[in-house]
Amino acid sequence: MSSQKITLNIDGMSCSHCSGTVKNALEGINGISKVSVDLNGKKASFEIDNRDLVDKAIKKINETGYKASAS
Repeated sequence: MSSQKITLNIDGMSCSHCSGTVKNALEGINGISKVSVDLNGKKASFEIDNRDLVDKAIKKINETGYKASAS
């Protein structure tokens, strides 16, 4: 199965600590790789092997206090 690049909009990030929190949350999910967070663009990008991980990623980010949504 090939990996797919996903980009989510992230509301509520205002500093490098915020983007680090989002990055750590995503990196903690098995099946997600190549995580990058764009603080200025308010986006997070990553690769997945399983489309079901998108909902899991959104839920995990929301649990950290930020608002994630699909682009």
